[in-house]
Amino acid sequence: MTAVATPPVTPPRQRRAARVSPAVVLEAVKKLDPRVQLRNPVMFVVEVGAVVTTVAAVAGGEGDPRWFTVTIAVWLWLTVLFANLAEALAEGRGRAQAASLRAMRTTTTARLADGREVAASELTRGDVVVVEAGEVIPGDGTVIDGIASVDESAITGESAPVIRESGGDRSAVTGGTRVLSDRIVVEITQEPGKSFLDRMINLVEGAERRKTPNEIALNILLSGLTLVFLAVVVALRPFADFAGTGVSVTTLIALLVALIPTTIGALLSAIGIAGMDRLVRRNVLALSGRAVEASGDVDVLLLDKTGTITLGNRQAAEFVPMPGVEEVELAEAAQLASLADETPEGRSIVVLAKRYGLRERDLGRHEFVPFTAQTRMSGIDHDGSRLRKGAGEAIIRFVEGEGGQAPHELQPTLDRIARDGGTPLAVARDAQVLGVIHLKDTVKEGMRARFEQLRAMGIRTIMVTGDNQLTAAKIAEEAGVDDFLAEATPERKLQLIQDEQAHGRLVAMTGDGTNDAPALAQADVGVTMNTGTQAAREAGNMVDLDSNPTKLIEIVEVGKQLLITRGALTTFSIANDIAKYFAILPAIFVSTYAAAGESEGPLARLNLMDLGTPQSAIISAIAFNAVIIPLLVPIALRGVKYKAVGATALLRRNLLIYGLGGLVAPFAGIKLIDLVVHNLMGA
Repeated sequence: MTAVATPPVTPPRQRRAARVSPAVVLEAVKKLDPRVQLRNPVMFVVEVGAVVTTVAAVAGGEGDPRWFTVTIAVWLWLTVLFANLAEALAEGRGRAQAASLRAMRTTTTARLADGREVAASELTRGDVVVVEAGEVIPGDGTVIDGIASVDESAITGESAPVIRESGGDRSAVTGGTRVLSDRIVVEITQEPGKSFLDRMINLVEGAERRKTPNEIALNILLSGLTLVFLAVVVALRPFADFAGTGVSVTTLIALLVALIPTTIGALLSAIGIAGMDRLVRRNVLALSGRAVEASGDVDVLLLDKTGTITLGNRQAAEFVPMPGVEEVELAEAAQLASLADETPEGRSIVVLAKRYGLRERDLGRHEFVPFTAQTRMSGIDHDGSRLRKGAGEAIIRFVEGEGGQAPHELQPTLDRIARDGGTPLAVARDAQVLGVIHLKDTVKEGMRARFEQLRAMGIRTIMVTGDNQLTAAKIAEEAGVDDFLAEATPERKLQLIQDEQAHGRLVAMTGDGTNDAPALAQADVGVTMNTGTQAAREAGNMVDLDSNPTKLIEIVEVGKQLLITRGALTTFSIANDIAKYFAILPAIFVSTYAAAGESEGPLARLNLMDLGTPQSAIISAIAFNAVIIPLLVPIALRGVKYKAVGATALLRRNLLIYGLGGLVAPFAGIKLIDLVVHNLMGA
């Protein structure tokens, strides 16, 4: 198989956000097409208003000065353009990622198992290909034979190679990655044009992005408000005529734009696109927008113990010597017996022994004894002594075979460590048992703090493990999870999720094996590892390309940030409109019900901001309405920072910052713009 090399690319997580380039501005201008604006009813109404005021400016309308009508028309067009710019910026970030992803593609010729060579693009589901060292894997698939080291940096951004092998939960491979060593046989599982790389490109470009249920609901609400205010504004015309106050179409359009929720209407699409973008930057492929939003509403989190809560490999925690044996003597024997042990457990024993000042030494004449399933021991013959470490029963048989006898304290020690959830390994030298090595699952650093954060979010954490009740309880207590499921089977996992959902809770879980597939399919948010089996990857609605089980916690945070950002800017937008009411309504009805010989009526008292003239007040409100949109774009794209606090605290912060801020900022902003406009009009 041959492959055309591609230049190095920046990993997805390191790419910068799109800037306001000429291409982005051009894209925003293209979105002025009414057929595009129809997707956003609020901005479509603003655009129609811009068209009407433009026509009025050209034709001369209803006694308004031409400069006033032109100014309103310009600011209405800018309002629509700024909304389009926000969406174009969000989409531009996705296109920048898509360009880098496309650069990862290679032109590959695949070698089928029968020896024929075909283009990778012609591969179909079920084809079997052979990939050797130095060659590129032509498509997504499952290793059905062999084992190899694979470079996945093009997809995940991680430089460290990973092992892929047939059978088990590390058999999945991704098209575009490169085999570094050995040879594997891969069964293709993707359909033509639907590889993970293709799906990522479509996702980040927005080509397959559909509005989520919450986004649709908010759009319906905004559309409803727009229709209500449209009816109100239309009704004002006969009211103004009856009161003897002339109100032009331009003024009524300005009032309508000020009343409807234009700020959130302009930013809503950008918020959704940016939320998906943040997820992709964490190397998570969401198969639906619904899953992203659901992750923000998760109540229950199911996490595998091994590899998620714990390091995944047992680590040596302590040496327990038998009576008459010094601890350092046991540590030295355990270290010598583990020098040839390349397992994580063996290496951890060597590391623990170094705490006693033991370092590498010249072994002289020696012979390593490898571990076998029959002996259940390993060790070394060194300086006439036979050092062994292994299961308690195996070491007892070894010592008795050497003419010795195990001390009475050995069995209670082995039982105590087992009850505490650890794994005991006995160590012997010739006919003497020296002591026991305590191996234990080590909880990852910082996990307790992460679970406390989740608890503060109102999320209940459940550890799922195949361990017995005693071991599971010990790890659960140490990690700080809320609950655990021990001796878990696929049926018990599925039943647990169904029980939680029956009580109205949203459940998220992570998994990578075929036995996790039923639970992943049932969960509201099912995160599958990219290294997992094909069955697991098809069952979940998200795929973690980094295959990091703790990523589920980050996904929940991204989902919550998306919902909080949308809620915060909606709050700001609604509060923002209040100041506009006090700017435009007094300007329109300042002379209504005025007494004979007076220019102002009682409604002029609504002019709390003491704005200069009706024209300057209307222009200031519409100008602020447009300017605030680009000022809020960075927040929409970056997202409101999420803190793990309760719902009450979140609501309080939202109202104080975005509610109160949305109320105060327009009063100050409109007054400042009015001072400038009024002075220009006076000049």
